[in-house]
Amino acid sequence: MRVLGIDPGLTRCGFGVVDGSSGRPPALVAVGVAKTPHGLQTALRLVLIEQAVEEWVVTHRPDAMAVERVFAQHNVQTVMGTAQAAGVAMLVAARRGIPVALHTPSEVKASITGSGRAGKLQVGLMVTRILQLSAAPKPADAADALALAICHVWRGGGTARIDAALQVAAAQSRRQQHAFAAKVAQARSSGGQAQPGPPQPRTRKKTP
Repeated sequence: MRVLGIDPGLTRCGFGVVDGSSGRPPALVAVGVAKTPHGLQTALRLVLIEQAVEEWVVTHRPDAMAVERVFAQHNVQTVMGTAQAAGVAMLVAARRGIPVALHTPSEVKASITGSGRAGKLQVGLMVTRILQLSAAPKPADAADALALAICHVWRGGGTARIDAALQVAAAQSRRQQHAFAAKVAQARSSGGQAQPGPPQPRTRKKTP
């Protein structure tokens, strides 16, 4: 499975692509950061981010996208920009039919380092070790994007199997509903006659 991890941000948006599957170590495909200038209007900055996400999707053709879930911060302006960039990334994925998963920072940290309170330095070191890189990806946004992708590879296998099972169950339920509806329609078209029930057991009279 190829996963595109995105660490959303209005100033810097991190991208990381890894290949991996359950039981096998992930491998680095690509990593990078897209930047937008501070002086540009927010709408135009979002256009640049949309173009960058589109380029990464077209180039690397991911099977899934993992985006950091935005949580409340004291800096309202920062969290708004992060949420806007995350929304643009999800829009591109939806337009391309790519499944999107949202992971919280603590969830990613716990998956990568074993601690939900790990710092960015520790996350970068673990990403370097997991992907067997010669140096930690920089800036931190790039390392965070790879951490998101790795987290989804490790956690996404079970989720994908559950989703597949639910889809099979839903399809079976729809087939049963259609079959029942067809029987009801057939009964109504035949004049509403009751269907013959199962044969009743015959009773013998006792002889005196």
